[in-house]
Amino acid sequence: MLKGLAITPPILGRITIGKLVENNGKRLPQKDDQFTITSQLQTKEGWIRHPLDEQLRSAQEGKLRTIPIRLLFSDPDLNLRAEYALFDRQTARPLCVGDGEQCKRRTQEGMVTLDCPSPDGCPLAQGGACKPYGRLNVLIGDDDPLGSFIFRTTGFNSIRTLAARLAYFKAISGNRLACMPLELRLRGKSTRQSRGTAIFYVDITLREGWTLEATLAEARRLDEFHQSTGFDQKALDRAAKAGFANGAFEDSAEESAEVVEEFYPEAPETPPGKQDANAPVTLADKLQAKSQQPLGKDEVKAPTGEADAPQSSETQQPPPRQAKRA
Repeated sequence: MLKGLAITPPILGRITIGKLVENNGKRLPQKDDQFTITSQLQTKEGWIRHPLDEQLRSAQEGKLRTIPIRLLFSDPDLNLRAEYALFDRQTARPLCVGDGEQCKRRTQEGMVTLDCPSPDGCPLAQGGACKPYGRLNVLIGDDDPLGSFIFRTTGFNSIRTLAARLAYFKAISGNRLACMPLELRLRGKSTRQSRGTAIFYVDITLREGWTLEATLAEARRLDEFHQSTGFDQKALDRAAKAGFANGAFEDSAEESAEVVEEFYPEAPETPPGKQDANAPVTLADKLQAKSQQPLGKDEVKAPTGEADAPQSSETQQPPPRQAKRA
């Protein structure tokens, strides 16, 4: 096996909740309120849709918001890999990935392992260069039992919800996560930060019409069938874990370019690592820093309560010009 190359699950297609659109000569991501299942092929117009997309969409009146799935592994961390990731926007190569405790960083001296303080406490991550980045592999249909579709996201709501669901389903099924018939579901919510605009995120739920008891019974039946046919789920999980650990970064060069274009479209004002560690990063910090700056010679500080008061008609009119004495 080639060292330094992550061995990842075979990919049959992509699952997205948005697309790239042309705007003023730039390709920018545009959010959507439904899923789109694409193949691995793309043209100038975008990614070619997978045949499963139309098949599932026609059963949901044109809006694809649920996808019946199964999971490839029983270990939640193999199905969903989430990390803090920073990419070089010039070369689209990953520079640093971490989990909040330790990170792997590409330097001029080679690959090094460092402490990871998370993006909020890392000078290299200032300007939004580092984000949570998650990849979820799921099975759709029965054509290929080892070929999966990948869903990528930098949304905190999706990553947190998916991680919780996978851990819970593993616990209640007796470690039969890969045998449970589940469903990928698109949810929406509004927050104060979104100012009433809907934010869509991805969840994993029971399939529509299935009860928890029926789902657990089906998982037990399928697990017993796998054991009787010689299907070794534990060996599959071990092989996947070894494959992921074989490389420092999971995404290849080709995949990294697509990830940067779709999920890291805005470049920071200064290159990563060049920011001032003491620079204000929030609006409150910026206002505090501005209030501590000395006033210029042309600036006059208005008395409290009078800064925004409207001027009277007298003060708005210029004083009359004095007649020039002969």
